[in-house]
Amino acid sequence: MHLARLSQFLIIGSLSLLTLTAITAQAQSAGTMAVVNGVSIPQSRLDFMVKASVMQGQEDGPELRKGLRENLITEEILVQEAVKKGLDKDPDVIAQIEIAKQAAIIRAFQADYIENNKVSDETLRREYDMLKIQMGDKEYKARHILVEKESDARDIIASLKKGGDFAKIAAEKSLDEGSKASGGELNWSPSAAYVRPFAEALANLLKGKITDDPVHTNFGWHVIELLDTRAMDVPSFDEVKMNMQQRVLQREFAAFVQELRAKARVE
Repeated sequence: MHLARLSQFLIIGSLSLLTLTAITAQAQSAGTMAVVNGVSIPQSRLDFMVKASVMQGQEDGPELRKGLRENLITEEILVQEAVKKGLDKDPDVIAQIEIAKQAAIIRAFQADYIENNKVSDETLRREYDMLKIQMGDKEYKARHILVEKESDARDIIASLKKGGDFAKIAAEKSLDEGSKASGGELNWSPSAAYVRPFAEALANLLKGKITDDPVHTNFGWHVIELLDTRAMDVPSFDEVKMNMQQRVLQREFAAFVQELRAKARVE
């Protein structure tokens, strides 16, 4: 698996809560960036856009700032024209503005939560140890054929036991578009990467063997062959500590939201 896979398993996706903290921090610069038809665009707006761009991987510099400045000026011009046409009074536009306002406030709330709720190393280590147990100490190289009906899967198993070509049958009949072109082969993965019935069947197979019975999951019916196994190289705690922190914060914030929801009076 290695570091890349476990990191992917842990990362929250898109912008993390930690990134939101940095982006939501208020710009300190004062003054006016530009004046468009008598309307001032504050420097703080440009500073915020620069900060957000940098947090998304762009390099701060004159070119970036010039481009963002031009965008903000163009947007102000367009807003002024839209207001002249009365579009700011349109109910749908008003609703969108309120939704955007709520989203910004929620991001600020998330950032504030992170600042005031640090995760201890002890908690992170417990999380790390638990994940290591869940992931196991092996990786599996397997291939499968996915079909809709149990009877079709049983027919395939019977055909394979008579010497049928697994890769050919997978290419012809498997419903898994991601693996059928490669003969049903799946990437090296720990059993925990799969849904439970599939994972359990895989863990119980011997190398080179095919499941005697079809395996049912929410995707359909699987015929599975275990090609090989290897020891899993689990990254150290320090290598994944940051992602562990994001994972724990995500879970704790979700629980906090549920607590607020339970206390709220909704009529």
